[in-house]
Amino acid sequence: QVQLVESGGGLVQPGGSLRLSCAASGFSFRYYPMKWYRQIPEKQREWVATVTAAGSANYPDSMKGRFTISRDNAENTVFLAMNSLKPEDTAVYYCNVNVRWVDYWGQGTQVTVST
Repeated sequence: QVQLVESGGGLVQPGGSLRLSCAASGFSFRYYPMKWYRQIPEKQREWVATVTAAGSANYPDSMKGRFTISRDNAENTVFLAMNSLKPEDTAVYYCNVNVRWVDYWGQGTQVTVST
């Protein structure tokens, strides 16, 4: 079965950096686009980044410049490097893949940006 396990979240000061990881299993990872989303309580889940099977990255305009998505097909892992973090980046960050028209999600990892 498809499994996604996020890690790397934590508490960081404004202006700091974090690198999130998502370990994937149960599907042919190298052939699928992978995505990161984030969710603030009582708000809709927000798309953060996509990396295609070929390794190309896409971001919403609001995320460009500070976030970098990448993947390691040998390790079945997708990463999200976040720089210049702001308090408004505080959220639970989720990894996502769509396999045969079904969306799968990890359990999420909490990122808190605060002094």
